[in-house]
Amino acid sequence: MSLTNEQIQLKLQEKFGEQVSNFSEPFGMLTFEAPKEQNLKVLQFLYDDEELKFRFLTDLQAVHYPNDKGRELAVVYHLHNLVDNVRIRFKVFTNINTPDVFTATQLFATANWMERETYDFFGVNFVGHPNLKRILNVDEMDYFPMRKEFPLEDQTRIDKDDEMFGRGGSIN
Repeated sequence: MSLTNEQIQLKLQEKFGEQVSNFSEPFGMLTFEAPKEQNLKVLQFLYDDEELKFRFLTDLQAVHYPNDKGRELAVVYHLHNLVDNVRIRFKVFTNINTPDVFTATQLFATANWMERETYDFFGVNFVGHPNLKRILNVDEMDYFPMRKEFPLEDQTRIDKDDEMFGRGGSIN
């Protein structure tokens, strides 16, 4: 019998009660969240449970929600059960002023580089990470480029006329 999203949600609610919330299924993938202090307990449960078996961390990244006060940064884990071929998305939110989230490197070796990249671009401090330092940007950088804190482009620039690039204007 294949593992369903309803079974996963029930097991999570039985174990963690109201600490797991906001269940949804965008594009058929079960998505939920928990408090950031619970991230390791939830990940460990998903890994250890003999029915769930989410033992592959497919991806780990962050998202910046600048208008969501107190929950500006979301750390998103994509987990895969390779036996039943089921994927889920797990989110924890943190304040941008104290972006501390416990590291998952003891559970998933692949989390090491993914957490470093997430730190590098979003500034999430993975507490307990064995080597949390910039991985793609220069060490001297004092900001996190994927945060939505800067305007994308100056709209008054005159050197960026769309007609110069074949967009807009009349076609002869």
